[in-house]
Amino acid sequence: MLATLNDIFKMAEEKKIAIGAFNVVNFENILAVLDTAEKLNMPTILAFAQTHEENNVMDLDTIGPVMVLMAKQAKVPVVVHLDHGINLDYIEKSLKMGFTSIMFDGSALPYDENVEMTKKAVEMAHKYNVSIEAEIGKMAGITLNNEGITENRKSDRSNYTDPAEAKDFVEKTGVDCLACSFGTVHGEYFSEPNLDFDLVKELSDATGVPIVMHGGSGVSHEDYKKVIANGVRKINYFTYMDKAGGEGASAACPTKYFHDIAKAGQDAMQKDVESAMRCFVNMD
Repeated sequence: MLATLNDIFKMAEEKKIAIGAFNVVNFENILAVLDTAEKLNMPTILAFAQTHEENNVMDLDTIGPVMVLMAKQAKVPVVVHLDHGINLDYIEKSLKMGFTSIMFDGSALPYDENVEMTKKAVEMAHKYNVSIEAEIGKMAGITLNNEGITENRKSDRSNYTDPAEAKDFVEKTGVDCLACSFGTVHGEYFSEPNLDFDLVKELSDATGVPIVMHGGSGVSHEDYKKVIANGVRKINYFTYMDKAGGEGASAACPTKYFHDIAKAGQDAMQKDVESAMRCFVNMD
């Protein structure tokens, strides 16, 4: 049941919930997410980030067609999303595969250049009748740009997204949703996250489009619910799911069979995904 972000945003806005976007880099990730979504009878988002390929974790040519096939076979609406695409050729490759949503990430670019490149990505996405997300503001953690992978663990309020700039950006580009910086961190948290809940509401009111939360791993359920109440409708999630899978696989050792390890990792990830999904849709 392939869907676009705009399809599921309608339901999310009506119910004042958020939909989880789970990055997947292997078949066990995909099964963990889809099995949980079908169990809860909720739509979901399978995402693949260009970072994964640049970091030699998985490549789009291998995982992309599998994501699309599994989404088509699912019993609930599933968005197949390219996360943090940083060049248009890579984005178009995902669109030709059948992805139903893309993100162009020009947040590392000067503002005017981000606007112009995002406008080109919007035109490309809408040509394929799919939804598009973009990003402004700078987020701490692991980021990818044309110079490679960089890591910054310090969250600085001076880098948070400005509501007036966000409004201008949405009006100039026509994006369907906007990833903003308000205190979350890409990757694993090493200190308590400091989220600016008032800023989330200001961004939602100013832009008039769904707000996307990146760096969702490690945030408390109470804080998730606060940002959702203030306008977040999509939450990206990967690190803690992946970590749960690693811990589950480790607990299954020693064993001489890889399929036992893979299944243990999948089961552990599924428990983590279910906890996150229930929180995002206010079922916990």
